Amino acid sequence: MGHPDRTNAPSDGEANARENLDVIFSATYEELRRLAASVRRSDPEATLSPTALVNEAWLKLSATPQVGYASHPHFRRIAARAMRQVLIEAARRRNASKRGGGAAMVTFTDSNDAIPSTAAELLALNDALEVLAQVNPRQAMVVESRFFGGFDVAETAELLRVSEATILRDWRAARAWLARELRATS
Repeated sequence: MGHPDRTNAPSDGEANARENLDVIFSATYEELRRLAASVRRSDPEATLSPTALVNEAWLKLSATPQVGYASHPHFRRIAARAMRQVLIEAARRRNASKRGGGAAMVTFTDSNDAIPSTAAELLALNDALEVLAQVNPRQAMVVESRFFGGFDVAETAELLRVSEATILRDWRAARAWLARELRATS
């Protein structure tokens, strides 16, 4: 008979990474659920419950067990990106049936409560963030961390390893840039 085929068995490192990912996900589950509820509230057309949003994000994260080695703030940012991707995929599916759907108008205020109110607006915000990431990656990370990750200024500064003043400057500049970009596309 010989030895069983171990080509599909996870390595010890991969098994440890998956276990770490399980632990960090369990530890942050309620926090992610609260975040998902606040992000989802901004889209009244959303069909995903906060639990479903977190679970869909978990499926994305579990495909890359190395995420289990991330620090808590870095994991939150990665989870925020996964939730953003899930929301965008859901918005694209909803928008595909509507085709056209109207102008995108996302409003950014002094806090982190930019509120897209439709699938079209969420898609427009995502497209604008993709362009911003090419122009100024850090500003795009600030927006993603604050809007999709629920990070405050201090947490964002710690995550990106810059001063709070830099985060505030980037946040103001990114909001202005995104507002201009979204007006141009509407």
